[in-house]
Amino acid sequence: EATVSVNILKIGLFFILFDTGYGRFSFFTFVHCWTQWFETDNPSRYEDMENLAKIVRRHPGQICPDPIDIEARTLSGLTPEEAGDIIKITDRGFICRKRDQPDRQCEDYKVRFSCPLPYCGDIVCWTNWYDRDDPSVTSDWETLEDLQSENPGEICQEPVYIQTVSTHTLSPATYTRENFFVCNAAAGLICRQKDQMPGTCRDHKIRFGCPCR
Repeated sequence: EATVSVNILKIGLFFILFDTGYGRFSFFTFVHCWTQWFETDNPSRYEDMENLAKIVRRHPGQICPDPIDIEARTLSGLTPEEAGDIIKITDRGFICRKRDQPDRQCEDYKVRFSCPLPYCGDIVCWTNWYDRDDPSVTSDWETLEDLQSENPGEICQEPVYIQTVSTHTLSPATYTRENFFVCNAAAGLICRQKDQMPGTCRDHKIRFGCPCR
């Protein structure tokens, strides 16, 4: 009789081990889950659009940069098919055009995104946002060691996730096209001016995902 054991790793992977009685077989698979629902637009004269880039700007750190799927429902919970609407979903988000509808009307929709666990799993508790340094001639330093020293008791010793956004646009750091010398949960963020070609380091703020107490 086969047995299966599953472990969730810190990087959002499942490690699955099959024991068939004749040998053991294992593989890794990415784990995704659904974010909360977002609704940023009301049906206008022409359409109802839930644009991914716009939602990311309004809700920094709550949506992964490249969702693998998007789900849309009316505010009352109906699928587009149940509502009788003809809609389009792309990597840019969701759109319902009134001109495509038999009655020339669109329902008001909300959307959610399929992302890795840090963005929607209840496996960590997030710290406050921190911005301890401004970009200087040399760099922007938002290191875990410095933040732990300056904010005693607020950040766990070994965070499992990190989220970083630009303080000006609130865009995720991965959207800014900067080259980061360091950007991980174990060390924090360091952006060095000499690594930017062309351009300079933006000002960033950072928070950490820690095991919930």
